[in-house]
Amino acid sequence: MVIILSFPLIRQFISETMGKHIESQYGKPDVIAGVATGAIGIGILVADYLNLPFIYVRPEAKKHGRQNQIEGYLEPGQNVVVVEDLISTGKSSLNAVKALEEEDVNIKGMVAIFSYGFDFATKNFKDNNIELTTLSDYNHLLEQAIETNYIKQNELKTLENWCKNPDKWS
Repeated sequence: MVIILSFPLIRQFISETMGKHIESQYGKPDVIAGVATGAIGIGILVADYLNLPFIYVRPEAKKHGRQNQIEGYLEPGQNVVVVEDLISTGKSSLNAVKALEEEDVNIKGMVAIFSYGFDFATKNFKDNNIELTTLSDYNHLLEQAIETNYIKQNELKTLENWCKNPDKWS
């Protein structure tokens, strides 16, 4: 997903689309939080579009320096929307949410560029009471791939089956 940062028109489209969605879905939050490392760039762009402060959340606290897991200025009680690039299991995304919740902030929701739509990820977000919205997902990707002849109809079933049981494939 980080490759989108290399294309100005695409990154502008994604940051504006995410920003507009955040405002319509959650109102204007106090802070945008990106999940390290893939969502730092797009998170900054979204925060810039919304003229909001930006922070990012590492998978764990650094072992040196100030030993922060969260980088940037954050106050208890602030409303935060988390930005992610890609959702597979949801584990790293929800780890970031947990770190933010430990700072006593209000997580309004999460917006991501793409999700595979795995059932266990959907369950993980539901179990953690986190609203997730994505700009696109695996099913739409497959539809586009068929429409543009990137894949053939006979390949579609294999790709759909992979998404149903990704842990069974190697």
